[in-house]
Order: sequence, then structure tokens, then C-alpha cells
Amino acid sequence: MAMDDDLVLVPLGGLGEIGMNAMLYGFGTKRQRKWILVDLGLSFAGPDLPGIDLLMPDLTFIEKMKDDLLGLIITHAHEDHIGAVADMWPKIKCPVYATRFAAGLLETKRLNEPGAPKVPMKIVEPGAKFDLGPFNLEYVRMAHSIPESCGVAIRTGAGLVMHTGDWKIDETPLDGWATDEKRLREIGDEGVLALVSDSTNIMREGQSASETDVAKGLEAFIQDAPGRVVVTTFASNVSRLRAVADAAKACGRTVVVVGRAMERVVQVARECGYLEGVPTFLSAESFGYLAREQIVILATGSQGESRAALARIAADEHPEVKLAPGDRVIFSSRTIPGNERGVAEVINGLVTQGVEVITDRHGLVHVSGHPRRNEVQRMYEWTRPQIAVPAHGEALHLFEHARFARTQGVDKVIPARNGDMVLLGPGKSGVIDEVRHGALAKDGNILISCNDEAIKARQSLSFAGIISVAIALSESGDISGDPDVMFTGVPMRTRDGRDMGDVVDEAIFSTLDNLPRKRRMDADATAQSVEKAIRNTLRQVWGKRPIVHVLVVEV
Repeated sequence: MAMDDDLVLVPLGGLGEIGMNAMLYGFGTKRQRKWILVDLGLSFAGPDLPGIDLLMPDLTFIEKMKDDLLGLIITHAHEDHIGAVADMWPKIKCPVYATRFAAGLLETKRLNEPGAPKVPMKIVEPGAKFDLGPFNLEYVRMAHSIPESCGVAIRTGAGLVMHTGDWKIDETPLDGWATDEKRLREIGDEGVLALVSDSTNIMREGQSASETDVAKGLEAFIQDAPGRVVVTTFASNVSRLRAVADAAKACGRTVVVVGRAMERVVQVARECGYLEGVPTFLSAESFGYLAREQIVILATGSQGESRAALARIAADEHPEVKLAPGDRVIFSSRTIPGNERGVAEVINGLVTQGVEVITDRHGLVHVSGHPRRNEVQRMYEWTRPQIAVPAHGEALHLFEHARFARTQGVDKVIPARNGDMVLLGPGKSGVIDEVRHGALAKDGNILISCNDEAIKARQSLSFAGIISVAIALSESGDISGDPDVMFTGVPMRTRDGRDMGDVVDEAIFSTLDNLPRKRRMDADATAQSVEKAIRNTLRQVWGKRPIVHVLVVEV
């Protein structure tokens, strides 16, 4: 280690928000740092971005230094940690390191997305150590709600960082994948410079329940169901899928999988041995051949996604699966903040059909994959870091985690945010700079800025609609024929009942009549005058100013 080498971290996503995780670690001199990127996830857009479903981190900062980016390290295969790989990898083109399950899911996703790039994957066994330039990396087992979740111990000449990824403590995990307390204690004995850890459930006291307890709750609700049973959960929660399969078998029922995302996870889980001994699941086409009391459906759509299987079932629009009064739907999930409206619409649709809906209000049918306060406390006891950097959470989560870390005797707590460059060592740690950061919106199959004019225009359209006008003028400036007017998203009558088309026509003809002939002979000037008149007129009679496009042609 040279005298002026230092260790920095730069979050490009995942701090101050849930999702879009992307954390850079750099080591070396200011001008010659080498970098690794931990995770590359997406988040879901809200109604403020019409036409946009997915958001991905802006990697401009590291793109400029991609020759010094040694690798992308995947902690686990949730979409908020791997969902941006296919779209963003061509911008960085570095090797990708992942466990077998995460690599398998990335490859399956690629095969189902036309045009997705072939990403070079390097399989890492949990517990293995490997070097990337000045970094020595070690995958450490962490219990979570997906197979093979790992934290990463990052060793450098300036010290060791324990990046936990998503985790919890589960003493009796169904898949046998427990958080490796022994190894974390050993890492703590080695000396941890910084702990970068999950903040999602820091507001919740106590300790999370086990997946084994959830399995018992699901079996009880499946056992006493009089008709069909649908269980909806996160497709990636293989332990939950296995719990449903075991419960179905115990109750003499057959499992049908409905939803492409779940089908892909099941395929990879079987290849990796996580569904060993579980009978083959049937496809949706088998639904109509099974008696009501013989079926359990595993369906995507626990977050109210409009195109997922459960939303189509709730709207009675699914081509194969139909429910009836006496059937039961179990939400083995927790609603992610921001998805409440979509989930409510699905539940209301099911209830309208006479279907019974079971949620975690009725019993233990779901447990989080993130640590509560007692679990976080144990992580600090095991690792004993000099520095704490709360991660994976919204502003309130990060604030509460920072406060909690101080009660655990941590010398230095750094409440970083996306774009901060944080010096971890050597010397005085803290935020030393800010780099370009933000989100890119996936618009169809194109990535654009969230401030792109196309999105701004859609926001305006969603608020006040659009009026398109075509006017033909002769060379002398006289109007030829009637203007062609088209409305989109504009009410057809004013408050006092007048036809909106007549109101617009009056504004057009009044403007043209009052324009000097010489100005009417200038097509651009005429179009601007008519556009302004229509917007002002509608502001008076409607209270809104729509987008107005006016085309003036000479004939």
C-alpha cells in the first residue's frame, strides 16, 4: 500500500431509497484508483413518470473509468440487486461474479429477453476468497428470502469492509442457508474498518420469525380451505415455494405454477437442487382438469402488478385460471411501500368474486427477509466495526440505523446518500466529494434521463391533454376551408355546457381575423398566435392550459 492510497465508497443507488442498489468501492490514489461495483439493481417507477415502469442507476461516473472497474459483485438475485445488469452491463463491460443460483437466474432472464447481451459470468462458491487487483473478496453466507444470498468481506490495504447485502438471522431456514455467525465473528476478530449494512427493518423491534414458522402457517390455511387455494408470493422466494409445495403434498393437493417469473425461478431452483424431492409443478393449462379441492396455485402478482397473473385472475381476465366463491387466496408477502393501491385493487377484485383473501393480518403467512433491531444488534456485536454506513433504506431508515449504530458503541457513523464519495481510510473518515448520480428510466427498450423532454411532455399530457390544429392559408393569407381540430384528453363541454369545439373554433377565427394580413402570411407567426389564443381561452373556460400544436400550411 502506497502512502497516498485510500479506500472510498460511492453509492450510486440504494441509499435513501428501497431498490436500485449499486455500491462502488475504490482503492488507490486519487488518480489511479481501482474499483469494484457491488450489485446493479433496479427500482420501480411511480405515477409521476407516465409510461415508465423501471428505473436504473446512472453509471456515468464509473463509465468514464470503466478500464479501472475490475468486476461487478452480485450479492444475491433479487431484482433490486441484479435487475439492471442486462441493460447497464454494456456500459461497463466488466466480469460479473455471482453464486450459481444468481448466475442461473441472470442467464434465464437473458434468454427470455430478446437482444439481451451475453454477460461473462464467474461462479463464486460461498466461503471462497478471490483477488481482484488490490481487493481480496470473500462471500459470506447470509440468510435472506432468496437462495444463496451472501455478504462480501472486502479486504484492502486500508482495512476490511463488511458489506452485508440483504440479510436476516433465521435459526431454522428451510433451505439450510443460515447466516454464518461463526465466520462473521472471525471477521470481527480480524478487525472490521467499516460495516455497510441493511436498514430496511430497523424500525421494527425484536427478531424476525423463521421460514419454518411460515411453512406451518401456510399448511394450516391450505389444510382447512374448502375450495381452490392460490398462494401469491415473491417469485424468487424459493423457500416459500417449497413450503407451499410441502403443504400441498401433505393436504393431498397438486401445485400449479402461474406466471412466467415464477416459472423461471422454479427452473433455476431445480437445477441448483433447492426443490429436490418436490414433485414437478404443473402449468396453468392443467388448471381446468383438476378438482377444486385438489389444487394449489402459486401465482405471481403479490405487489399488485397490473400484468401479473393474480391481477388478471382478480379481473377475471386470465385465459386459464378462474376462481369462484369459496376459493381462497393467500398473500404470502408484505406490500412494498408505493404498491398499496395496486394490491388493494387486486384484493377488491377477488372479494367481488366472492373469494376469501388471507393476509399476514390473519396469521403467520409471511416473514421479512431483512433484520429487525435485535438482529442488527447481533451483527454489530459480531463484527465490532470502527465505522458504520447504514445502507438499503429510505431516509428515515438510514437515520434510525445511524442512531442505533451509535448506541452500539460505533466510533464513527456516516449517514451517506447516493452520490457521496465517502473516505473510509486511512485518516479521518467522512464524505469528501459528490459525484454524478441519479436514475435512468427504461422507456420501452430505451434508457433515457428521468428529466427527458419526452417524460415532461407526458406529464403535461396527463394533466391537461392536447389539442392539435391544422390550418390552411392561401398565399395572400386568407383561410382556405375549415381548420382541422383534434382533441385528446380534453373535456368536450365547458362548465356552462358550451361545445369545446365551438370555443376553440371561435378562438381560432377571432385570432386570424385580428391578425394583420402581412403577419398571416408568416406561417410560424400565425401558428404561435393561434396556439397562445387557444391556451388562454381554455384557461378561462376550463381552468387548465393544455398542450396545443398548431400547423399552418400554405396552399
